Amino acid sequence: MTVRLGVTPADVDRAASLLRAGDLVAFGTETVYGLGADATDTKAVARVFEAKGRPHFNPLICHYPDAAAAFAHVVANEAARALAAAFWPGPLTVVLPRRVTCPVALLAGAGLDTLAVRVPDHPVAQALLRAVGRPVAAPSANRSGQVSPTSAEHVLDGLDGRIAAVLDSGTCPVGVESTVLDLSGDRPFLLRPGGVTREAIEAVVGRVQIGITPLAAEASRTLRSPGLLVSHYAPELPVRLNAIEVGEDEALLAFGTPLAGAGVVFQLSAGGDVVEAASRLFEGLRWLDRSGARGIAVMAVPQGGLGVAINDRLGRAAAPRT
Repeated sequence: MTVRLGVTPADVDRAASLLRAGDLVAFGTETVYGLGADATDTKAVARVFEAKGRPHFNPLICHYPDAAAAFAHVVANEAARALAAAFWPGPLTVVLPRRVTCPVALLAGAGLDTLAVRVPDHPVAQALLRAVGRPVAAPSANRSGQVSPTSAEHVLDGLDGRIAAVLDSGTCPVGVESTVLDLSGDRPFLLRPGGVTREAIEAVVGRVQIGITPLAAEASRTLRSPGLLVSHYAPELPVRLNAIEVGEDEALLAFGTPLAGAGVVFQLSAGGDVVEAASRLFEGLRWLDRSGARGIAVMAVPQGGLGVAINDRLGRAAAPRT
């Protein structure tokens, strides 16, 4: 059973302790309820995808108590700082390049070199983030494909027993997700409309581009945006899926008992645990990419549970490149 907490300081401290221990806690924001995990804990982030039944490793939004904390982990440009001054705390998420020193798990950013960050405008969320003392990755607290929750009851309808606790923060006043704006390229690009209007954003930073399709993004290779590219941030080495044998000049991404003969091996999960494999996927791809091998052979990962998301990301990594 999921524990339903109130909003007293003791409740907030308990929720923060659960998050620091790697558990999942839902909490209210001004937009919708978020399903929170310690963003620096890869296994905790993997559990978010598992709890939601999320079929893809889409980037998650990392929540911070203030702009200074957020910009310590991403490289903020002039537009980002102007928007933060105008709309934070508030329902605006910005996508910016990760700093080299960023402690957020690669899985939280879906392996991209960018990170989506926001500062929520809700007293309970603010208290929780300050008590945790770490960034909190939090997509909407619902099963994947279902309606986003705006009350603790909505959260429990879909996630009861799948998460440790929910902070009952009342009904969310905005009721729609945050606006997501990509600021990692040459011009602002609206990824998702939300609680801050395009017109309000343009009043601060000028024209915002909208309407580009994933195919156009793929053709231009200019947008570092969540979920847009068919083959995004794949390893430099070619990736070969469902390997049943491996050459000595190949690197092996193993799942279960490794195939014999590989020059170098990265083990996703010796015991065949897809949650562990998900938590290690991006680390493994990056590590093998620097191995000096001629390519990466990937052992089959079952499609059940998080295996669907793992195989989706591996398919993107192996997609033909132009």
